[in-house]
Amino acid sequence: MRLCDEDIEILLNKKELIIIPYPKKQLINGITVDIHLGDKFRIFHDHKRACIDLSGSKENIALSLSEIMSDEISFSSEKPFFLQPGTLALSSTFENIIMPNNLVGWLDGRSSLARLGLMVHATSHRIDPGWEGNIVLEIFNSGKLTLVLRPQMKIAALSFEMLSKSVLRPYSSRREAKYKQQNGVVCSRIDQE
Repeated sequence: MRLCDEDIEILLNKKELIIIPYPKKQLINGITVDIHLGDKFRIFHDHKRACIDLSGSKENIALSLSEIMSDEISFSSEKPFFLQPGTLALSSTFENIIMPNNLVGWLDGRSSLARLGLMVHATSHRIDPGWEGNIVLEIFNSGKLTLVLRPQMKIAALSFEMLSKSVLRPYSSRREAKYKQQNGVVCSRIDQE
């Protein structure tokens, strides 16, 4: 069952669901909480390698990722990020989210931005029970024009679904979890699988 705005506010007030900074009332509507873009990006240096063999050895995948992924790049309102058509970049949410063990979150893009070609997640839109950190966004410009992105613009919305009970293996307690307490723009850790 998806939670309505009243239920989301109750969980936030009880600190069972934590969003830092605490969302203003006008950001909680219907079944969602609006979230904002952080101030860092990572881009792909596709000119350094022709491909990444995802079925290759861990060492080769790690080398490929280190060659093609930039360090975190800061941007600001005065120096925005220009997302070119057909380009994928990684960013993260301004907000830090801490999920309880009996709730799953769903990240969705904003319709008004999607109509301009902006996608905020390639496929990973589930926020697992027990997860904590900034949400990494796989931002893609599928439109024909360059999109100008600035920190703290509304970028997506989160909705929440109550589970029948708390999970036995929350994300925070799984030894193999690669993105525990994610802070900033964490690139793919496929080489750790």
